Amino acid sequence: MRLGRRQRELLRRWLPGAEVVRDHSWGPDGTTVLELRLGDDRYIAKAAAEGDHHLLRELRAHQNWLGPLGARGPELVHADADARLLVTRFLPGELVQGHDAERRPDTYRQAGRLLASLHGQLTVEDADFEAQLKRKTLSRLDGEHRIAPEIVDRLRAEVGSWPTPPAALVPTHGDWQPRNWLVHEGVLRVIDFGRADLRPAFTDFTRLAAQQFRGAPELEAAFLDGYGHDPREPGAWRRERFREAIATAVWAYQMGLSDFERQGHRMIEEALA
Repeated sequence: MRLGRRQRELLRRWLPGAEVVRDHSWGPDGTTVLELRLGDDRYIAKAAAEGDHHLLRELRAHQNWLGPLGARGPELVHADADARLLVTRFLPGELVQGHDAERRPDTYRQAGRLLASLHGQLTVEDADFEAQLKRKTLSRLDGEHRIAPEIVDRLRAEVGSWPTPPAALVPTHGDWQPRNWLVHEGVLRVIDFGRADLRPAFTDFTRLAAQQFRGAPELEAAFLDGYGHDPREPGAWRRERFREAIATAVWAYQMGLSDFERQGHRMIEEALA
């Protein structure tokens, strides 16, 4: 999306004279991400359309949960929730995805430590969390997708059998993986909290388990070493793997992301196996 009038006005007021260095916008969600320079300082401005909930999640994370990350997470400078606009200080570093660091165990050890500091701030018990996700998963299967009918039948039987125990929720990132990590002089940093919310801790393991940990047990071992323990209780982790697989296949189809859709179908096959 382009910046709206109110968003442009706020940026001019907050950072008068700032110039755009680079447009980092990507993906199908319509969020505009701009790198700005003002004198010797650099910033990241994120702007979303009215009704977007990701930017509000990110703002909530900044206001409540990012303290333990210190300089290894983004620092909020300005924000206006109504305008769907926030500005953070620029974090130097190279994206870990596609970098040599993506294959180094120490990257995952650092990522585990950072995640443990985020998760360790508070725990809230939610009696309805599992039941809500069970309903949402069945609803996804009712929507448009390219999951074969016989597979849908197996998935419905699986999801329908799930218990709905109370869940312990912690502050989670929601997309904890190398595309949201930066490495600078060997130090890992994390960005993009647009999916942050209170969820079970193990939900921040799902993207890595489906991607970087496949065929690389040394990376998973390093991550768990950094995190300190493995929160993936077998029953809850099984349900999460199915939820993530179904969500990936359905959402990617609806967004027209064929590579990601194929990953979702692979995840479904592996969960059923």
